[in-house]
Formats: sequence, structure tokens, C-alpha cells
Amino acid sequence: MIQLPYYLDPNARSAVLAALREVCSHRGWPLLAAHVRTTHVHAVVEADVPPEKVMNDFKSYATRCLNRLGRDSPDRRRWARHGSTRCLWKDQDVRQAIKYVVEEQGEPTGDPYHGRALMPGPPLAYARGSATPLPSRDR
Repeated sequence: MIQLPYYLDPNARSAVLAALREVCSHRGWPLLAAHVRTTHVHAVVEADVPPEKVMNDFKSYATRCLNRLGRDSPDRRRWARHGSTRCLWKDQDVRQAIKYVVEEQGEPTGDPYHGRALMPGPPLAYARGSATPLPSRDR
């Protein structure tokens, strides 16, 4: 291991979440749910590009945001070389992924914000405790 593992404190988690929102806004990708933990990030995004592109853009934007905090040197490695990505083609799969990201990530990390967001408004029609269907993605 070249560097020690990187841990996101509450301010860093907030910065990473802001970066996810920024890249999605810039690219026109609806961010359906996101959860920034101390060592990793979960997100559900609707995008017309391969999931690896989404993940790489997330890492790039988040790295720039973390660099602006000025706590680490710019060459600090924060992310794994790759990550887990998958395509969700059915409404039920999207709803399950959102539920997993928002509700099933274990105990809160100690800060009230918790680095978690459920994006309001269209196209998201799922809220905590809701079973409202999402707009159809079945093809």
C-alpha cells in the first residue's frame, strides 16, 4: 500500500456530496440518491453514458472539491482504482437501489448531516417510507 486509507470526516463528506450534485447538474444527470460514508460513496444516477464514466467524473469532481479544502496534498490518493458499477434497467431495481443507498447503510456516522441525500422532485418519486413508483424505465 502506497498511502494509508483515506477517511472522509463530516466536512469532507459534505464536500463530496456537493461535488456529486455539481457534476450531475453540469452533465444533466438526475442524481436520484447519494450516500457518502467515511470510506466510500454510494449513488444512484440516471445517465446516458457508461457507469464507469459517471464514476470517473464523480471521482474527479470530488477530488477537486477535497483539494479546495486544503487539508491534503494534491497528490493524495483518495479513491480505489476502480469501483463497483451496475446498470439498473427496471423500476423495481432502481427503487431497491435507492432504498439501499438511503436506508440500509448502517448506523449514522455521527454528524447530523450524515453525508446522505435523497434528491427531491422529478424524476425521483421515491421518498423514505414511500412506495410511490418511479417514472417507467422499462424498455
